Amino acid sequence: MKKAKKIGGTNVLLTVLLILGCVTVLFPLYMAVIIAFKNPSEMTNDIAGALSFPSHWSLDNFAEAMEVTNFWHTLGNSILITGVTIVLSLVIHSMTGYAIGRGMARKKGFKFVYFYIVSGMFVPFAILMMPLVKETAHLGLDNRLGVILLYVVFYMPMNVMLYSGYLKNVPIALEEAADIDGASTWKTYWTIIFPMMKPMHATVAVLTALGTWNDVMTPLVIMSGSENTTLPLAQLNFQTQFGTNYNLAFASYLLALIPILIFYIFCQKQIIGGIANGAVKG
Repeated sequence: MKKAKKIGGTNVLLTVLLILGCVTVLFPLYMAVIIAFKNPSEMTNDIAGALSFPSHWSLDNFAEAMEVTNFWHTLGNSILITGVTIVLSLVIHSMTGYAIGRGMARKKGFKFVYFYIVSGMFVPFAILMMPLVKETAHLGLDNRLGVILLYVVFYMPMNVMLYSGYLKNVPIALEEAADIDGASTWKTYWTIIFPMMKPMHATVAVLTALGTWNDVMTPLVIMSGSENTTLPLAQLNFQTQFGTNYNLAFASYLLALIPILIFYIFCQKQIIGGIANGAVKG
């Protein structure tokens, strides 16, 4: 009886926490949608007015937001930078994680390399910002290519940690069998190991895409003054020293949410298993 009561109390607590979590997530989304469809004249300071539905549902804010941000141009830049970053990350970081993950089982030196790379997660961007601005400008990389290369480096610590951890779930006997059959390390990796890491590829792709897609600081300091701005950077136009146009801002935020949401939907089948198998054992 005591055990049954304990389980029942735990279920109630979990239900309450889940409800609070849903409200915490859905309420800001509700506010964003409502404000995006409202006219500026309907914006009031009282709570009831802020939570009420718009008197007339209109797409005018979305059309104006697209014009202010030069939407299709900035969207293309964001997709290009994010897409290339994901591809390079999957290739480079997976190979690095494979080399380090398998090497740590044979030589102690690989463990030092692993901790050296992973320690990069603890270096704040603010410390690197000014040196990177000067260096990229000196090398002629103060453009989209420079931003992509920086993203690949920035996300290497986290991704290498995930890939190295996930490789503990891949039996080394598969590689030994391929070696007996005469397959080279390169062929073994691309024909056996790389396809088997599909869940982790999805995890790395989503995490890298989220960070790259929503980042403002890196394009701001690297591509300052360039015409090839990203969508989040263009959204800064809604904020001035005199205030923020929330109607246009939220409309633009919802438009920017759609591509990354679609990308996540395609990867969601693999991402949970990838995090559980890679991060926990990493």
